[in-house]
This record gives sequence, C-alpha cells and structure tokens, in this order.
Amino acid sequence: MTQLKFDAKVSASAAEALEPHTRPVYENPGARRLFIGEFAHTERTQPAPGSEKEPTAKVRITHLEIPNQDQEGYVREALRFLHLQRTARGTLDDDGQLELDEHTLRLTGGQLAYIETARLKAGLSQWASYARRALHASDLTVSEIHHELKTIADGLTATLSGVREDGGE
Repeated sequence: MTQLKFDAKVSASAAEALEPHTRPVYENPGARRLFIGEFAHTERTQPAPGSEKEPTAKVRITHLEIPNQDQEGYVREALRFLHLQRTARGTLDDDGQLELDEHTLRLTGGQLAYIETARLKAGLSQWASYARRALHASDLTVSEIHHELKTIADGLTATLSGVREDGGE
C-alpha cells in the first residue's frame, strides 16, 4: 500500500500562519490547534519490483490557516461533518430500506442535515456494492440482468427520496 509522508518543511505562507502559534505550543506540552490546510505532492518514491519497500508519496503543506477562538467552533463543526461523510455506514433491511448503523447515528448528533448526508452516503455505498455483486454474476440471463438493474434503480430512487417505489417509507 502506498504511504503518504509529510515533508517537515512548509511553504512560506504556511510558516507565516504558524508563527504566532509556535511559542504557545512550545510552552504548553500537549497543546493542540485546529487548522484548515492544503498540501501538494512534492516527491514520489517507487521501489524496484521485488523489493519489500512500500511506494511513497511525499507532500508539503502549502497553505494553512488557524482559526481564532471565535472561529474554532465552526472549523470543528466542519471537521465533524467531513468525518461523518467519510465514515457513514448502514445496511439494507429486508424491504430494501437503508438503516444507518448506530455509530453513524451517534455522529449525527440528531441533526437532520447530518442524518440525511449520512443516509445518502451509506445508501449509495450499499447500492454500489449490490451493483458490483450483480456485475460479477457470470450466468445471469437477460431477464435476470433486467431484474437486477430495476432493483438497483428502485433502490437508488428510494435512497434519494427516502420513499420506496411501493409507497412505503
């Protein structure tokens, strides 16, 4: 698996944004700071075939900004949302309805927009898996392929609308 490594050197712009935080972080062991940032690919290492080394991509922080105390809550909220979107999971019940898993529901904090984002992400993931399984079935008839495509289309429609084709919810 390719490893991502961060270059210790940062761009001048990033260093400038970090400068006011350097001393306070030094003086407070265990201190933390939130930041919004961007990194850029700077180097690639591709080991020779047969070597036991892992390929690596090296990146350097090119832009970053650190929120002030009044902005930190908003940045932390964005961080929670991005984590939820990346990790949302669920399963399809016997009726083909998506049920978010308990961990995902806890991450939403009961917020409707978060629940909907998680539901859509988990639903698309489930239907993509279903489609891949159908794609790899080697002995399907044309009629069975038609049925599988209809099932996927109905499932995606239900995921988007939150309502099943048969009128249920």
